[in-house]
Amino acid sequence: MIPPNENPTVVLPRPADEAPPRRSRLRGVDLARALAVFGMFVAHIGPNMINPHSGGAAKVLADLSEGHSSILFATLAGVSLALLTGGSRPHEGVALRRDRIRIAVRAALLFVLGMALTQLGAPIMVILSFYGVYFLLALPLLRLRPGALLATAAVWALVAPQLSFVLRQPMDADSGGGALSFSDLTSLSGAGTGLLNLLLTGTYPVLTWMPFVLTGLALGRCDLRSTAVRVRLFAGGVGLAVLGYGSSWLALNVFGGLRSLEPILNAMRPLAAQYGVAPLDLLTMHGFGTVPTSNAALLLLASAHTGTTFEIVGSTGCALAVLALCLVVGDRVRALLAPLAAVGSMALTVYVVQAVALKIIEDNARESLVQLPWLPLTGLVVGSLVLCGLWRPFLGRGPLEWLLHRTSTRTADALGSRL
Repeated sequence: MIPPNENPTVVLPRPADEAPPRRSRLRGVDLARALAVFGMFVAHIGPNMINPHSGGAAKVLADLSEGHSSILFATLAGVSLALLTGGSRPHEGVALRRDRIRIAVRAALLFVLGMALTQLGAPIMVILSFYGVYFLLALPLLRLRPGALLATAAVWALVAPQLSFVLRQPMDADSGGGALSFSDLTSLSGAGTGLLNLLLTGTYPVLTWMPFVLTGLALGRCDLRSTAVRVRLFAGGVGLAVLGYGSSWLALNVFGGLRSLEPILNAMRPLAAQYGVAPLDLLTMHGFGTVPTSNAALLLLASAHTGTTFEIVGSTGCALAVLALCLVVGDRVRALLAPLAAVGSMALTVYVVQAVALKIIEDNARESLVQLPWLPLTGLVVGSLVLCGLWRPFLGRGPLEWLLHRTSTRTADALGSRL
């Protein structure tokens, strides 16, 4: 064989097990992830959370972020899994085995970190343990083509909410919500409840949240640098949003859904009057991952954290449209949005720091902030932009991102060639 440096025109074949060369980071994905981070800030400690009577911009921000930010996060998690495993040129052989080990290690670390934040008592519904399970369930599906992934996500979205409703009926699990903590593992009953939260009754239950991850995985298998793909992504997102939320509106207002919900709405009228809202608005204000099993018509809702087919379809559409816009903007306004992209590239670190900060605020200063409802949100946003904007160009990965990368890569290096 002629040494390659003696004949620059000779192109040596790439071994089948060797990963394709890495391409530059997609700035738009980081921008979308940063918007998800800020949306979660709003949902956790926005002005509407500190002072529920806040109106105007505070109410608009709350409506935009509630539910949508966490779903955008989950969709982007699927995109990240695809990019980690080769993007539009998926890895095979030894490279894919190493990828699976890396993902499994990351899943384990996220799972433990999520339990730690829940144990700490952070005043948020911690999603990280759920992420760990999403990642593990995605491992067997990494080799599927985009069409197969989208078909799987579609069937899952159509079937899972109804299946969840049926499974939860004998469990007295109408309240929903919750995550897993270390305390849950001290007894069999606690462990069982924690597992049930992860899979079925929690705020981000695996049964109804996997379609977001699968959709993101399918998107990451496409060429997201292509203008045509971005146009289809935006158009598809708008179409899904109209289909999901529009179908819910028709089912409730035209095809009799509200009539079926009248017993529940009538019971809520006195409390709704106290808050100055319509009974239906009160019913949909505080979802915790699932709808109650008291009335099947609740499956027609599409509001945040209801876990219905309509919410899954509509919110997925919103996530796709946001990602498409961020991909376009990320290519055109790179320097100006660099701090925002830095926040997205360090989302895990920012998320954990936010959770700890909110715990401190909750324990020491929440009541004193009623007169300054915008202060915590503004502080978190500005602080994140400044710190991440300075950290990223000089120090690279965020601390927790570095830990995940180093631990998972070293484990994959040690075990990949042996399996």
